[in-house]
Amino acid sequence: MGWTAKEFVGGVFLLGPGLVLIVAGIVWKGRAVRPFAARRAGRMAHAAYVRDLERAVEQAIVAARRAAGDGEPAIVTVADVERLARERYGHEHVERQHAAAALRRGFRRYGCAADCVTDAYV
Repeated sequence: MGWTAKEFVGGVFLLGPGLVLIVAGIVWKGRAVRPFAARRAGRMAHAAYVRDLERAVEQAIVAARRAAGDGEPAIVTVADVERLARERYGHEHVERQHAAAALRRGFRRYGCAADCVTDAYV
């Protein structure tokens, strides 16, 4: 009882890719989740923290501008930025100094001096 060429080729095409995926999973186990170096992981976490704060600032400014009435200044607080960073980006603890610095940068970047008020300079 031998295999015919057709059965052999079918088996290779059926089992071959599965075996390749199994071997690849064993070799590269966890590399996509764990970075190679702790220092690199720290840099990546810090970059994500800063990026998330910048996004929270943008969202806080947009929300404040929408909530402000005609002729009223938009009020953007550091607490708003901290809350958005916690709720939307999952940062359990956001330093007030970091949120205030990000809000000051966003205040200049988005031209808020004309129509916004903030407590980031206090």
